[in-house]
Amino acid sequence: MNDSLTNDSPTNPPEPSDSQLASLRLSQVSGIGPRLYRDLIEHFGTAERVLAAPPNQLQEVPGVGPKLARAIVMADSEVKIEELLKLCRDENIELLFCDDPTYPRLLTEIHDPPVVLFIKGSLLPADQLSIAIVGSRHATQYGLKVAEQLAHGLSMVGLTIVSGLARGIDQAAHRAAITAGGRTLAVLGSGVLDVYPPENLNLSRQVAESGALISEFHPLAPPRGSYFPQRNRIVSGLSLGTIVVEAADRSGALISARLAMEQGREVFAVPGRIDCRMSHGTNRLIRDGAKLIQSVDDVLEELGPLVAPVQKNQETRVHHPAELKLNERETAVLQAISVEPTSIDEIVAKTQIQVHHVLATLSALEIRRLIRRLSGSSVVRV
Repeated sequence: MNDSLTNDSPTNPPEPSDSQLASLRLSQVSGIGPRLYRDLIEHFGTAERVLAAPPNQLQEVPGVGPKLARAIVMADSEVKIEELLKLCRDENIELLFCDDPTYPRLLTEIHDPPVVLFIKGSLLPADQLSIAIVGSRHATQYGLKVAEQLAHGLSMVGLTIVSGLARGIDQAAHRAAITAGGRTLAVLGSGVLDVYPPENLNLSRQVAESGALISEFHPLAPPRGSYFPQRNRIVSGLSLGTIVVEAADRSGALISARLAMEQGREVFAVPGRIDCRMSHGTNRLIRDGAKLIQSVDDVLEELGPLVAPVQKNQETRVHHPAELKLNERETAVLQAISVEPTSIDEIVAKTQIQVHHVLATLSALEIRRLIRRLSGSSVVRV
C-alpha cells in the first residue's frame, strides 16, 4: 500500500447497501468486466441472484464457462469484500456505484459504464462540465506547450480537465489545470493506490487535492496493458469532448478518440507538422472529420448546447459551455433570459442594468449564439 497517497482528512461516506455490496462482490470476480456484468444482471435480475445461482444456470449466459461459473459461486468466500471496504475507509477512498444519484450523468450514457468507481479526492456537480485532453507519451515540446495552453485556458473558463495521468501530454494537461487553480480528474489504468508511472506520485497527490483520482479497479491493482483501453472509455465517457494534442499512427490517444466518437461525444484534434511522426495521428483525425482546434474559443464554439443544464454554482445554471467565458454583466443578462420569449424591459427590471448596456450585451450574446432575437423587443435563450 502506498502510504504517501493517504489523505488524513476524515470522511464518513454512507455504508453500501446490501445490493451494492453484492454488486461490488460480483464486479471483483476475475473475468467479469462491465459488459459481462450487465449481461449477468439482465439474465438474473440482480447481483444477489447471480451470486446465488448454480453453475449450470450461470453457464447459460454467453461468456460464462465452467471456470468463471465456479469463481462466481465461490465469490462469497473468495472475494474479500470486508477487507476491501476497510482499505477504502482507511485510505479515504470513496466508492461510487452506478445506481447512486451522484454517479456522473455523462458516464451513465456510455455503453458499458463501470459498476463502481473508486475515487481518491472528490467529484463535484461542476465536473459535468469536463473536457478530456490526451495525447502521446513521447510528446514534442510543441505538443506539451499546446496541451498546457489549452488546459490552462479551459480551466480558467470553468471546465474540468480529464486525462489519464500518463507521461507526456497527460502530465502537461493535469499540471496546467492545477496551476490555473482549476479542477482535474485523472482516470487510472491501475488502482488509485498504485500510481503508474511511479514518477507521477507527487502529481497524483496534487490531482487528488484539485479533483480526483478515479479507477474502476481494486485500489491496489497493479497496472496492466489490458486496463488502459478500459481506462480510456472512462476518460472520454466523463467528458463533453476529447482533445487529442499529439498522436503517432498507433497511439493509445487514438483509442480515446474512437471511443469518444462511439459515445457520441465531440472529438477535437490539434494540427501538427506533416513531417512529424507525433502529428500523423492527429492530422489523420482531422482528415477523417475531427474538429480542428487552435484555441479555447474553438472548443467552446463546437461543444454546442448541453443536453441538460448543469448547476455550476448556487446562482448559475449553465446551458452551454460557452457561457463559462462570459463576464459578469453578460452572465447576469443571460440568466435573466428564459427559454420562453423574454422582453428587454423584463431583462432590465431583473438585472437593474441600464437599457443601453443590456442592448449591447444582447448583441454579444447573439454573436456567441447563446440567444436568439424574436423581434426588436424580445429574445429567447437557445
